[in-house]
Amino acid sequence: MNILVVRTDKLGDFVTALPALYVLKEHDPKNTIIACVAPLNRALAEECAFIDEVIIDSGQPLGQFVEEIRGVKADVSITLFSNTRVALAQFLARIPNRIAPATKLAQLFYNQRVKQRRSQVEMAEYEYNLELTKVLFESIETGFRQPLCLFEQEALVSVYENFCTTHNVSRPVVAFHPGFGGSSDANWTLQEYVTLVKLVAKNPDVQVVMTFGPGEEDLYSESLVLCEGVDVVFYQSTEGIVAFTKLLASFKLFVSTSTGTYHLAALVNIPTMTFFGDSLFASVKRWKAVSAAEKQHPFMLPEDVEKRTETFLAVQKELMRLTQTL
Repeated sequence: MNILVVRTDKLGDFVTALPALYVLKEHDPKNTIIACVAPLNRALAEECAFIDEVIIDSGQPLGQFVEEIRGVKADVSITLFSNTRVALAQFLARIPNRIAPATKLAQLFYNQRVKQRRSQVEMAEYEYNLELTKVLFESIETGFRQPLCLFEQEALVSVYENFCTTHNVSRPVVAFHPGFGGSSDANWTLQEYVTLVKLVAKNPDVQVVMTFGPGEEDLYSESLVLCEGVDVVFYQSTEGIVAFTKLLASFKLFVSTSTGTYHLAALVNIPTMTFFGDSLFASVKRWKAVSAAEKQHPFMLPEDVEKRTETFLAVQKELMRLTQTL
């Protein structure tokens, strides 16, 4: 069976789709799994062994998009998060069986509409995605491996050794990623991150690294000034999502807000300390990672100033505990 799985939004959203893609392939290895993704997520999708083919929604003319969907000859599609464009394209491509959540106007173009009420956050985003696979295969097993994304060990060693040589790293790495690309509802200030960085840098048995993505050059420059005299490695990710994910696989702890890089760290099942907005929509309940539960150390950041201060002290205490055991 040719199964088209559609998730064309941001990086973190796509990572939450991967468990569904994985279990569809595991259910019957003869299934051909086709992922329809945003351009940002193409390289990562192509690295996943359980995805057989990738098509891109790059905003191309609708007719061209329809032809590309028609070309994969899908027997069924599962749209994990819909919009009118992807819904109409599948309808025009005449996919016989089109499954999607029953939300918004787009649901009119699907012939199997599933009421999920995701806004109520009764489960995590990736769990809602897994629920949709049961519409196609009632008996499907929804458990998945951790780490979900497996890279060749030689590639991981090569990437990490190159990083260590370039930056003179010889100790276990604790990484901080202060940026968030506008995709998080809550975060510490850069000054607060620097406070955490300086706290961990006092530990002679670990190496602190601050990571920065594309478009975070100003944040990088500010961090250099604020961390002057502190033993910190500053790393700018310029080689793409896959290269950064391979590097993350060798880190011992990744500290960030709930953004795409957090989900990448979870994908390779490393320990994470993650900061979430104090609302149901932005909460860890909704954006729980695809990593093992014991690897996750979440904190909700309250808006109240006094409670935020208390939370910051709790974060420092937990950081000290975690880094003393590396």
